[in-house]
Amino acid sequence: MLELVGLLIVAIALLAKPVLHHAQKEARAAATKPAVVKKPAATKVGPLLPRRRVSVTVLNGNGVSGAAAAEASRVRARGYILGVVGNAPHGSYGQTVVMYRAARRGEALRLARDLRIRRVSPLDGLRRRDLHAAKLAIIIGG
Repeated sequence: MLELVGLLIVAIALLAKPVLHHAQKEARAAATKPAVVKKPAATKVGPLLPRRRVSVTVLNGNGVSGAAAAEASRVRARGYILGVVGNAPHGSYGQTVVMYRAARRGEALRLARDLRIRRVSPLDGLRRRDLHAAKLAIIIGG
């Protein structure tokens, strides 16, 4: 029995050294490889719609009377479909922002460029129902 235990210890020692050497070699190789950086998941983007097919809701978020109507006329002049013109859920927006539904980022960026609006954001603080079926919304800020 003692001989069997001795043989097992010798066999483990003989096998463990090459296995350990191989594991160390693999660890060194992995450390020298450049790290693989995963790209974030791509946002679903549909084809860019022409302006005449993009509806825009304009909401007054600064409390200044007539601000949404003035912006709505600029939207219409650029060839967009005008949706609802009214008041935002709250009137404390600091900056004007273009908000968009999923897959309509391209149209939102184009609208922002057309109207020289700096901020573009996915729906944030607005619900889809606040858009009244429009693809984009402009919230007029201070």
